[in-house]
Amino acid sequence: MHAFQPYPINEIEFNPFVRFGDKWGALTTKADDKINTMTISWGGVGVLWDKPVATVYVRESRFTKELLDKSETFSVSFFEDKYHRTLKYLGQVSGRDEDKLKNARLTINEHQGIPFIDEGNFIVVCKKLYSVPLPIDDVFDKDVEEKYYKTKDLHTMYLGEIVELLAR
Repeated sequence: MHAFQPYPINEIEFNPFVRFGDKWGALTTKADDKINTMTISWGGVGVLWDKPVATVYVRESRFTKELLDKSETFSVSFFEDKYHRTLKYLGQVSGRDEDKLKNARLTINEHQGIPFIDEGNFIVVCKKLYSVPLPIDDVFDKDVEEKYYKTKDLHTMYLGEIVELLAR
């Protein structure tokens, strides 16, 4: 296991457009003694209700969503560029069908009982605060439906209070 240190939130140099959009992350959660992870490329960080928060979006069909709905916590692990192929794999297969963490040769670590990917180099550890489905009828840009929701596999938005940032 790698040694992780708390990273002061007020010193963060974090570009969410690069971290989420270009480099991607791995959303990990645990429920009913099952841990699953999935690649995410949509998300952000900010402040809501006077708390530092992370926002992630998960499609209805994902196994990780089933676990996240039962869980009170989640993490987002970010990686060095050499893990991009691994992240692509994590986004293409389902944890319902195989042990994708084992097959990807990734290791689970925990912080305060919250699982994260040990091979990551920057971890956002969250306590779930809020979730809401994103109905397509409420989207103002109608091109979004054609581009992202042809199969009607919609997203749910999850908002988590950032309880710790970890770096190695």
